[in-house]
Amino acid sequence: MPYPAAIDPSLVGEYDEYADSGGGYFFDEVLEYRVWCCSNSITEVIDTDDYKQNNASNSNYHAYYRAFATYQQALAFAASIQNAETPVALVRQLEWVDQPSRGVYLHHKGERITEWQAEWLARGTREANDIPEFLQKHTQAK
Repeated sequence: MPYPAAIDPSLVGEYDEYADSGGGYFFDEVLEYRVWCCSNSITEVIDTDDYKQNNASNSNYHAYYRAFATYQQALAFAASIQNAETPVALVRQLEWVDQPSRGVYLHHKGERITEWQAEWLARGTREANDIPEFLQKHTQAK
């Protein structure tokens, strides 16, 4: 299954570099695909407007990424760059499920931006009954 393209290609690369990581079980939109690269040497960091550097990097480790509208573009780029990670998807969740502990699931509403493993997109976007059905299926009898 091909992964969906970014909902608004004109905004790719404009999202905040800081995002939650994973979780939520459901997504509503793909915002962009990111290829994170890392280096132990500042001289290896590519310094162009096409890359966003993680300013939280310490002096011995530098992380930066490039954003793409499609997974295919991100994957091709990752294959061409040394020290590139597998592409991740930046997704918007308008409703999601939190699992604070084993067997406990909480339904949340609001906007949440998070990076996901691209493989998780294969589940498809959230449908109206997905979360209630998920909670009914996973709720343990007390």
